[in-house]
Amino acid sequence: MGDRVEVLVVGAGPTGLTLACDLQRRGVNFRLINAADHGFEGSRAKGVQPRTLEVFDDLGVLPDLQPRGALYPLLGIHIGPLTLPLVMIKNHQPTEDVPHGNTLLVPQFETDASIRRRLEELGGTVEYSTRLVSYEEDFNGLVATVEGPAGTEQIHTRFLAGADGGGSVVRRNAGIDFVGTTDESDRMIVADVTLSGLSRKRWHIWPRNRGRFMALCPLPGSDKFQLMLKLRPDEEADLSRDAVNRLVQEFVGRAKLRVQEIHWASVWRPNIRLAERYRSGNAFLAGDAAHVHPPTGAQGLNTGIQDAYNLGWKLAQVLAGAPDALLDTYGTERQPVAARVLGLSSEIYAGMSNRPLAAAKRGDEERQLALTYHGGGLAPDGGEQNEGVRAGDRAPDARYTDNYGHSGRLFDVFRGPHFTLIAVGDEAIDALAQINWPGRGAQLRTVAIAADAAPGLRRRYGIQGPAHILVRPDGYVAYVAYVVHDDWIAAIDKHAQLMLPPLAG
Repeated sequence: MGDRVEVLVVGAGPTGLTLACDLQRRGVNFRLINAADHGFEGSRAKGVQPRTLEVFDDLGVLPDLQPRGALYPLLGIHIGPLTLPLVMIKNHQPTEDVPHGNTLLVPQFETDASIRRRLEELGGTVEYSTRLVSYEEDFNGLVATVEGPAGTEQIHTRFLAGADGGGSVVRRNAGIDFVGTTDESDRMIVADVTLSGLSRKRWHIWPRNRGRFMALCPLPGSDKFQLMLKLRPDEEADLSRDAVNRLVQEFVGRAKLRVQEIHWASVWRPNIRLAERYRSGNAFLAGDAAHVHPPTGAQGLNTGIQDAYNLGWKLAQVLAGAPDALLDTYGTERQPVAARVLGLSSEIYAGMSNRPLAAAKRGDEERQLALTYHGGGLAPDGGEQNEGVRAGDRAPDARYTDNYGHSGRLFDVFRGPHFTLIAVGDEAIDALAQINWPGRGAQLRTVAIAADAAPGLRRRYGIQGPAHILVRPDGYVAYVAYVVHDDWIAAIDKHAQLMLPPLAG
């Protein structure tokens, strides 16, 4: 394997694997290394949110992942001799604009494995037992020193993506501060266990005084439960089967509930941190290397996957000749999202101690469908007249019939590494013939729709007249334009120049 690549991805968790899939389908020359000698084997993050399901739909991961998950069961709140049923996550019927409306309960080891299998289908691989030691800037990018089964080698790379977790070597080497707190006195056992004496029809929760609680969530496709047990400050964090079984039985006061086997276990502490910046020269941070969250709300894994989805197409575009400033928008778009998500998951975790039943509720914000990049580097405030979807918003799905009589769904059109330009109305359709798109980088796919052919699309996008809607490769709106005939091309030049390589000649 050569020692010169365009991108070196460090860390093969869900974030690094997602980035690798996106780079692979874009034809980018990369290597993906992972310090561990195999994939992650625990459940840890177990909720895949609707927006992430849309990402997986685009990348081709969803067909493998979806059968391995399930909808969240009702909670079973154990209070004395009573077990109270409680809805934590409301189920949603699929709609025209949101075809994947529900959070999928699936253990992280299954999510990682599905992304890894998709990467292999695309022709990519993970180099296990290979760790990054350090890296240095050079005249053409970076030189990374790595250690693997064959010894020490140097990899010359244009860009470096650190998806190597909370203890990120990439972040430390870059000198980026990881701002936040770690509470060593607040500890919780998180483990995958097989046990007897408990129904698998509920996510069981035992709230206790002074912020203590225990939860056992059935993991689909297996006989395992994920155990979350908050320890007292004076309690020993012993992860042996007998010790965990004793804690569980003492907590619930039920001798028939027995831990038979521990498949994976860890001790979690509230480590709530956010990287001061996401870029240092040609090195970037993503996932837990950039932000670490409490496990409540199923936000951390999803935020990391969407980091990768934002970064992948931008790296590929700059490698194809787009302005380097496009990569600055990765941090300006993703860091505010992580900051908001950190606040949300931290609030839920604090509520588990103070108001456990109220904190057990989940709403629309956790689904991450309303996250927007409006006001960021590619979608500055001001100048938009559209009252519906704006630049920076998620592009919703919708049914349509095009000018040639072909019917379909927008998500089927978006699927792939390209930009999509939706032209609605005669003036907008006529202007498509004038577009001159660069031959390098992500290509442009167009959809021509008569003004009266897609009422659902016009309603969901808030279209009032002839319009162009340019959708980025990551499924967010680049711009919405309502202009007279002669200005359509000027609108593309104005809004897309930062995202595209220069035209030939």
